[in-house]
Amino acid sequence: MKIQNPFRFGLFGGLGVLFALLIGSAVVSLATILTYIGAALFLALGLDPIVTWLEKKGMRRPLAILTVLFGVLGVVAGLVLAIIPVIAEQVQTLVTQIPRVIESFADGSLNQAIKDALPWVAVDDLLAQVTDTISDPTFLSNLGGGVLKAGLGLATGVFGALIIIILMLYFTASLGSLKRGIYQLIPASKRVGFIDISEQISQSVGRYVVGQLTLALVNGVLSFIVLTFVIRAEYSALLAFIAFLGSLIPLVGTISASVIITLAVLLFDGTPTVFWVAGYYLLYMQVEAYLITPRIMTRAVKVPGVVVVIAALAGGTLLGLLGALVAIPVAASILLIIKQVVVPRQSAL
Repeated sequence: MKIQNPFRFGLFGGLGVLFALLIGSAVVSLATILTYIGAALFLALGLDPIVTWLEKKGMRRPLAILTVLFGVLGVVAGLVLAIIPVIAEQVQTLVTQIPRVIESFADGSLNQAIKDALPWVAVDDLLAQVTDTISDPTFLSNLGGGVLKAGLGLATGVFGALIIIILMLYFTASLGSLKRGIYQLIPASKRVGFIDISEQISQSVGRYVVGQLTLALVNGVLSFIVLTFVIRAEYSALLAFIAFLGSLIPLVGTISASVIITLAVLLFDGTPTVFWVAGYYLLYMQVEAYLITPRIMTRAVKVPGVVVVIAALAGGTLLGLLGALVAIPVAASILLIIKQVVVPRQSAL
C-alpha cells in the first residue's frame, strides 16, 4: 500500500498511540471506582433470581424488587445490630487479654504451652526470631505506621462497602431497563440470539452468587453453633464471622479461615480445645467439598473442576479478591458462548 502523505500518517498514528495511553491511564485511575461498579453489578445479578422467583409466585416486579431491597437492608441492619456489637465486645475483650499474653510470653508459660501443643515445631527458634524482631529499634515505628495504614484501610473498606451497597440497590431496581438499553444497541438481526445468551449468563451469575452466599451462611452458622454451644471457645461470634467471610472466597477461603480460627483458638483456649476445633474444620471441609458444594454449586454453574481452579487463580492474580469471586461465573459465561455460538458456527463452515 502506497502512503500518500507519510507525515500525516505518522501524525495520526502518534495521536492514536497517545489517545490509547490516555485511555489506559484513565482506566488505571478509575480502577477503584470500576471495582465498586463491578462488585455492585455482580451482587445485583445475584439478587435478580430472587426477584424472578417472587414474580413467579404472583408478585408484580416493582413490588418484588422493593421486597428484595427491603430484605437486603433488613439483613444488613440485623447484621450491624446483632453481630457487630458482639464482635466489638469480643474484640475489646481480646485487646484486654494482650497484657496477659505478653506476661505469659515473658515468664515462659506460653513457650511451654506451645511446646506441649505442637511438639514438632521449633518453638525456641521461632520465639528467638520474634524477640529479635521486637528488639529492633525500627520495630515500633514500623508498627505505628502499620497500625495507621490498617486504620486507613479499614475506613476505606467501610466506605467502599457503603458505596457498593448503594450501587447494588440502584442496579437491582433498574436492572431491567439497563438490559433493555443494552439490547437496543445490538443489530436487530442478531438481537434475539444475543438476548438469549445474555439472559442465560445473567441467570448463571445470579445462581452462582446465591450459591456462594449460601455456602458462606452454612459455614458461618455451623461455626457459631459448634464454637459457642459444643466446644465453648472464646470469641465464638468473631471466629464464626471470620468463617463466613472466608467462605465467600472460592477454593482457598474456607481453609484459610479455618487455619486462622484454629490458630486463634490455640492462642486463647489452648489444648485440648484446639484439637476439637481443628478436627471439626477438617470434618467440615470434607463434608463441604463432597456433599454441600456439589449440591449447591452444580445447580448454579456447570464448569469443569480444572477450569474452576484455573479461573479462580487467574482472576485472583489479575483483580485480587473481586477477580477470584467473579472468575468462575465469567468462565461459565465463556464456556456458554463457546458452546452456543462458536461451536455451531464452526460446524456450519
